[in-house]
Amino acid sequence: MLNKIALLLVIIGAINWGSIGIFGLDLVGFIFGGQDALLSRVIFTLVGLAGIWCISFLFSKHDTGTM
Repeated sequence: MLNKIALLLVIIGAINWGSIGIFGLDLVGFIFGGQDALLSRVIFTLVGLAGIWCISFLFSKHDTGTM
């Protein structure tokens, strides 16, 4: 379950970065009151921690057989 939550947060981060790159719009900051808002900073922190957690997926021996 923790892996799925981490993956979801990483996807949110990727969508946010894509939005910044394509449109110049920080969606998380826009939705939660700007980049300096406490809730935005909490979400940015959780996304960063999720990204660190997902590094372990690179070294996982579990293979679903799909690619």
